[in-house]
Amino acid sequence: MLHIVHHPGYLTPPPPSGGFPASKYNLLIAALDALDLPQARHVPEPMPRIWLEAVHAPAYVDEVLFAAVPKEKERRIGFPVTPLLATRAQLTPGGTWLAAKLALEHGYAANTAGGSHHALYDTGAGYCVFNDLAVAAHRLLAEGDVGRVLIVDCDVHQGDGTASLLAAREDVATYSIHAEKNFPARKARSTLDVPLPDGTGDMAYLDALAATLPPLVERFCPDLILYQAGVDVHADDKLGRLALTDKGLHDRDAFVGALARRHGLPLASTPGGGYGADKTPIAERHAATIRVLGKILS
Repeated sequence: MLHIVHHPGYLTPPPPSGGFPASKYNLLIAALDALDLPQARHVPEPMPRIWLEAVHAPAYVDEVLFAAVPKEKERRIGFPVTPLLATRAQLTPGGTWLAAKLALEHGYAANTAGGSHHALYDTGAGYCVFNDLAVAAHRLLAEGDVGRVLIVDCDVHQGDGTASLLAAREDVATYSIHAEKNFPARKARSTLDVPLPDGTGDMAYLDALAATLPPLVERFCPDLILYQAGVDVHADDKLGRLALTDKGLHDRDAFVGALARRHGLPLASTPGGGYGADKTPIAERHAATIRVLGKILS
């Protein structure tokens, strides 16, 4: 059984800037409906503000929840934080936390939103408002569900916010494999960063992943993996600088899933990035990730 976390509040109108690919989430649900796997759908609750404030500045949490984010922060985020988007920003970390709880029970679960890895302590950035990965990891650890969390970030952009927010913790490890010259210009320091040159294709990407991620898993011994499975590493992505094919994406996800299975680790995934004028193939790539992981881990 494939466990999918989704809330209707994830589906918001596209912002005026046009950059944030809001419509891909509608298409992702349609693509999941077409999968040849039995599914159970789970509806998350908004993440309580006590957990948001454990990771983000209370003043910034107020700005978001009351849709009163200053213009300079909205520019950094990439869109205005309307009341609907404020609700979505609170639901998304609730969904990632719920997916993790379900993964602990069933082996694997997927949130249909999330992977907001650029959000920092007192501001959002790069289409990210709250950092659902950091918030979910903190809550899971604080409530004693797990003792150690590994965040595996395979988005084309470095997970700078996640790395910054969790840098002082010994019970969380952050891994980021990304395009070296892509956003953000100023990188943070993850537990392990794997920067790749522009144009890296399937074979070189998978070689780098295979050489770096398994040793970290063996050294850190996590109880859970949170997987930021961005598909913007694809050659056709508007904001990517790497060159993976559909097969390369499949093999990446299969490698991460098989690694988790080999070590008996539950895994919860978030979709992360994926950009372009035609949102249908992007949504289908996100659904393919969930299908691959579900077949290996469910």
